[in-house]
Formats: sequence, C-alpha cells, structure tokens
Amino acid sequence: MGMVQEFKEFAIKGNVMDLAVGVIIGAAFGKIVDSVVADLIMPIVAWIMGGKLDFSGMFFVLGNVPPGTAQTLDALKKAQVPVFAYGNFITILVNFVILAFIIFMMIKQVNRLKKEEAPAVEPAAPAEPSEDVLLLREIRDSLKKQG
Repeated sequence: MGMVQEFKEFAIKGNVMDLAVGVIIGAAFGKIVDSVVADLIMPIVAWIMGGKLDFSGMFFVLGNVPPGTAQTLDALKKAQVPVFAYGNFITILVNFVILAFIIFMMIKQVNRLKKEEAPAVEPAAPAEPSEDVLLLREIRDSLKKQG
C-alpha cells in the first residue's frame, strides 16, 4: 500500500499536473502551428515563388520503382520503394522554426510582465534597538564624557 500512496502523492503534485496540462496544450498548439504553416505560410511562399510549391511532394527515389506505381510519395511508400523525402523534412523544419519563434516571443513577454510586476523593494527601516543595546550605548556615551 505504501508504493500506491507514494505514486498518488507524486501524481497529484502540482508540477506533474502542470506538466500534463502543458503537454496537452502543446499538442493542440502544434496542430495550430501545422495549420499556420500549411494553410497560411506555404501558400504565400508558393505565390511568391510563382507557382504551386508543395514541399511534401519533394523527394528522390532511391530504389527501383515497380511498373504501374504512381510517382507520388504516398504511392511509392506503399510500394515500399525507398525515397529520400526531403520536402517533408523542410515542412517539419519550418514548423519547428515558427513554433520556436512563437515560444520565444511568449517567454519574452512573460519575462517583461514579471519585471513590471516586481515591486520595488524598499530597504527595511532599521529595527529599534533593544533596551540592552540602549543601556550599553548610554554607558558608552557617559564613559566618553568622563574620559
């Protein structure tokens, strides 16, 4: 029963729950970034390049293609033909760069807000000296006067 209790305490801790929420939100955020790249950025890049530009269709065939197999990435993969699919890598790389930039901007904003929220720490007023210290000071001062 001890191990079950330890696991329960571990799983309920705030850090584990925060991590779980972060992973779920991160997965959803990843889908949003995929859509931004595929649906917004890539069409603009294709338009600028003067035509249809589909990175996912960029590949080199590395093996023999069986007769009758279409020259599409999906068809070649289904036929188990080795292909060097660099276009898919480019798409994933663009997704990563955009995601990293967005996270960088978010962290930069959070850090800026934290700096604004941090109250200026005023030096604490010195505490009143105790009666013993006051008495010792009086004795010191009276000795200075006599000496």
